[in-house]
Amino acid sequence: MNETVKAQSYSYICKSSLLEKVAASLPGVIFQVIQSINNTYIVNYLSSGCQDLFELEPETIQADFLVLRNLIYPQDIQTFTKLLLVSINTISPLGWEGRIVTPSNKLKWVQVTLHPEQQANGDILWEGLVMDVTTRKLAEENLRASEARYKAIINAIPDLIFRVSGSGEYIDVKGEGANISISREQIVGKKLWDVLPEDVANSSYAAICQTLTSRSVQTCEYRLPTPFGLRDYEARLVVSGPEEILAIVRDITERKQAETHLHLTSLRNRLLAETLGRIRRSLNLDDILQTTVTEVRNFLQADRVFIALNNSKAQSKILAESVNADYPSVLDWKQGCNDESVFNELKALLLINSVRVIEDVAQTPASPSLKALYQAFQTQATLAVPILLGNELFGALIANQCSGPRYWQPVEIDLLQQISEQLAIAIQQAKLYQELAQLNLNLEAQVEERTIQLQEKVQEIQELNRIKDVVLHTVSHDLRTSVMGNLMVLNNLLQHKKHNKGDTPLTPNSLSPIPVNSSILERMIQGNERQLGMINSLLEINSSDAKDMIIHLEVVCFNTLIAAIVQDSTSLLTRYQARLNTYFHYSNRKNTAVVKADQELLRKVFVSLLTYSCQNNEPGLNFIIKAKMDGDKIRCIIQDDGVGISKSECDSFFDLHVRHPQNRLSTSLGLKLYMCRQIMKAHGGEIGVTSNRKHGVTYWFTLPLDIQHE
Repeated sequence: MNETVKAQSYSYICKSSLLEKVAASLPGVIFQVIQSINNTYIVNYLSSGCQDLFELEPETIQADFLVLRNLIYPQDIQTFTKLLLVSINTISPLGWEGRIVTPSNKLKWVQVTLHPEQQANGDILWEGLVMDVTTRKLAEENLRASEARYKAIINAIPDLIFRVSGSGEYIDVKGEGANISISREQIVGKKLWDVLPEDVANSSYAAICQTLTSRSVQTCEYRLPTPFGLRDYEARLVVSGPEEILAIVRDITERKQAETHLHLTSLRNRLLAETLGRIRRSLNLDDILQTTVTEVRNFLQADRVFIALNNSKAQSKILAESVNADYPSVLDWKQGCNDESVFNELKALLLINSVRVIEDVAQTPASPSLKALYQAFQTQATLAVPILLGNELFGALIANQCSGPRYWQPVEIDLLQQISEQLAIAIQQAKLYQELAQLNLNLEAQVEERTIQLQEKVQEIQELNRIKDVVLHTVSHDLRTSVMGNLMVLNNLLQHKKHNKGDTPLTPNSLSPIPVNSSILERMIQGNERQLGMINSLLEINSSDAKDMIIHLEVVCFNTLIAAIVQDSTSLLTRYQARLNTYFHYSNRKNTAVVKADQELLRKVFVSLLTYSCQNNEPGLNFIIKAKMDGDKIRCIIQDDGVGISKSECDSFFDLHVRHPQNRLSTSLGLKLYMCRQIMKAHGGEIGVTSNRKHGVTYWFTLPLDIQHE
């Protein structure tokens, strides 16, 4: 007995485990519920899918099974309730599809299948499956919407649309479009061969078979007689069902006509471009004219094309010709004295009409002499356009048809007119080339002569520059020696007077001493110092202009460099009671920058800029020096709070030129500012100045960063 119970228990566990595995793989919920006669519910089984589908824990549903009823979408609950009552009363299965709203406010479609079973005690055992069918329902809705859109699109297509079976029978038709109207009675139920010409029906049937075999879109074109004349049609075939295709037919008559015209125009344009290219590439007039008549005759398929020349003696000459071998050549025409009237007649006709178009010479009025000329060369139709140089008739481009009358198309007439215009340019070009060749001979001799003169002038200027450099260096050296000697004497006198604390002059070997005031000595010293500074600047400028400036680059930290320069400028700042602050901010971790620079030259730049501001402002000036990264360079800014300068002064601030006597920028200092630009250029940087009349002057310069040593 115990063995039997164990076996049954083991079988139940296995079935329960298998059921749970199956339920877990379903996108829904399996449940078993007992509904008592007093409408209470006991949940015997509930699969784990309830959490995904209903967003409810199993314990919540087991505690109150009716909580699932509260999830039903309000507009669907009435239908569900009616079906449930029918199922209870008839003990029959219930199938329902509807919407639920989960606790997170998600709208889902579900499919509910319920199987009721009446128990002996009156209870009802419900076994059910709830499936999530949201994806399918959305797809069905999209399909219905797509079908509606496709139907609207088909109704809007301005073409004939046919449904045709694989055997070539018309199933349905949208009977308006392609510039014709067809009733259903005229076509539905009939075969292709009952409606279309046999050749069109056969090609259409072949296209239908190809469409059904390849399952891809096929296109066929055909021509049909209509009340409006011959019309061209295009049919696009696509599979629309088993052994059925949809054919969309469109009238393409205008398009085909445009394509034909476009093709002819394209050939014309290609010929025109190629011919004109040859014309423009060649300066040989004979080659140009022969190429033209050959290409034009090939395009026109004419019997003869030639170019006739009008000369000053009222005579004509054929310059070039291309002719069919079956007809006489106009090159053999020997114009006699009796033909002068013919030439004048043709000339007048061209000048009056600009283009002469004759489709049949037999139907065109002409003089007997001109008719005789047509007959001599078997001309049946002719097209002639003038070649004009300005307002002067140079000649004519003429095409003849000898095999019979001919209709000259507008595109052909346009071709000859355009080529005649280019021929006029080519003729002018050839004439100019001949004139230019002669001018070149004269010009080459003139250029050679002028070149010799220029070389002599260059040598003369180079010699003058050499003499200038020697003179400047010699005079500057002598002046510098003299000024330095004066300074030494004056400084010794001034120091001696200060040492003796009096104004008694020191002249040991003088019998009559001359009194010299200390202020006079100081002004003399200042004047000599200015002269010495000017002489030094002139020498530096001459050196920088004569050859590349020699600089001694060293790898140095920019902060350290500025600190040393500021320290060297202490006496200058003290003299003018000026104050200076620095502010450096870099984008790297060390908040520093490394450059290659000539420290002595950069010191001169700083001193020159600070000196300018100090000399042109009241004592007590404030300076701020800033520096920051600017790409692969460092940008340094020196700003003062003094008076500003005009834009024109900013633009010429670092230029080298003689300044006006009233200009506050002295010549000596101006030379130093010019040297500032030369120094920064030698470093590979730039320098400039801006002014704000409320905030003084701002100088800036840039230096390349030395990335390798950072």
